[in-house]
Amino acid sequence: MNLIDSSAWLEYFTDGNNAEFFAPVIENTTEVIISVINLYEVYKKVLSEKDENEAIQAAALMQQAKVIDVTNSISILAARLSIKFKMPMADSIIYATARMYDAIVWTQDSHFKDLESVKYFKK
Repeated sequence: MNLIDSSAWLEYFTDGNNAEFFAPVIENTTEVIISVINLYEVYKKVLSEKDENEAIQAAALMQQAKVIDVTNSISILAARLSIKFKMPMADSIIYATARMYDAIVWTQDSHFKDLESVKYFKK
């Protein structure tokens, strides 16, 4: 299973330099999960930089993957991970979601850089 982080989705949508690394994983939606936090972050970013139509299209594509809600278990694990790795709340929830589903995190976010089960690509 793969969890695509917000930075990877945005790189894919903008056809950025690392889009080629993320495309095969993103396009295999049967093996992809996302946190509701990713959906929030990407929708907000696209809405603020483009328009509502583009944001809706991005969200629709993301929702072809399995969207994972923040549960009690994910929240508690995220708090532990946040303290252990000094991560911001959103990133710790995303990482906890990946850990709960035994998923690899695909990202450009340096908060994840040296963590287990992460495929990090420098921007």
